[in-house]
Amino acid sequence: MSKQVLTGIKPTGHIHLGNYVGAIKPALRLAEIESYNVAYFVADYHGLTKIHNQAEMKELSYGVAAAWLALGLDPDRAVFYRQSDVPEIFELSWILACFAPKGLMNRAHAYKSMVDDNQKGGREIDNGVNMGMFTYPILMAADILLFRTELVPVGKDQIQHVEIARDIAETFNKIYGETFVLPEYVIQEETSVLPGFDGRKMSKSYNNTIPLFEEPKKLQKLINKIKTDSSLPEEPKDPETSVIFSLYQEFATVDQVEKMKVRFKEGIGWGEAKKELFQVMNSFIEKPRSKYEELMANPHVLDTILNAGAKKARETTIPFLREIKKKMGIYH
Repeated sequence: MSKQVLTGIKPTGHIHLGNYVGAIKPALRLAEIESYNVAYFVADYHGLTKIHNQAEMKELSYGVAAAWLALGLDPDRAVFYRQSDVPEIFELSWILACFAPKGLMNRAHAYKSMVDDNQKGGREIDNGVNMGMFTYPILMAADILLFRTELVPVGKDQIQHVEIARDIAETFNKIYGETFVLPEYVIQEETSVLPGFDGRKMSKSYNNTIPLFEEPKKLQKLINKIKTDSSLPEEPKDPETSVIFSLYQEFATVDQVEKMKVRFKEGIGWGEAKKELFQVMNSFIEKPRSKYEELMANPHVLDTILNAGAKKARETTIPFLREIKKKMGIYH
């Protein structure tokens, strides 16, 4: 029996190393398993919770699509679409909202984090919270459940979204009978939270990201900004706690990683370590960067691929939504 896998990335900034390591890389790895059906999407409506500029939304959405393709996504092997091109997702989102307790949304990590920040800052607790942001987990549940998704590759901070989708699906199934598949999350334990150059989790919110397709000189400058301790070059260093090593092992070969681990334990200067990191990263990114730039210069090519993907996606979503509505007594 084949399993359905689904992954989406929202266009709220340029694709960075955290996106690649935490979402794109594991998702593409799952696509190599022949028994898996894979679906990838550009989560542009999710991005709307933050991006309210037309030109920025368009550029960032194309950027996500171009990144997937440049890094090896095969649109013939996968269902690859733009979220906004599949209207059934948004119809299902409303349906699921009618089965989602407000208390469940109150406990969503992103919302709780904003409430906590507001309380600490002495602001009204819902300051800056739009309803799209508040109900974000419901739309994500619709993304997942509409495709009968069984496996969702996520970072640790996204596990809750899969659990919320399961909770809502279970509620619906209890009322109307077995309808939705209960999804499971898949995480890469060792790379689920990739550090940025300041040591904190790599995030656009912290402004500490390293754009994946950065040109070589800027890439080197960003790598040079990575915080290190004051240990001398000849002193042994622990690769397990090093941001530089964490990044290095994502782009180097197994043999290179083992050799670098030895150099860390024997003693390597931070400047030399950063130089080695730049070399393996730039070598890895060189071809994808060229492909990415080519696609971004030809958005009509991206539109053609995404439109074909949406058509393929709707071959699944239209009949399944009809089935869901029949169970509720809505579809005639």
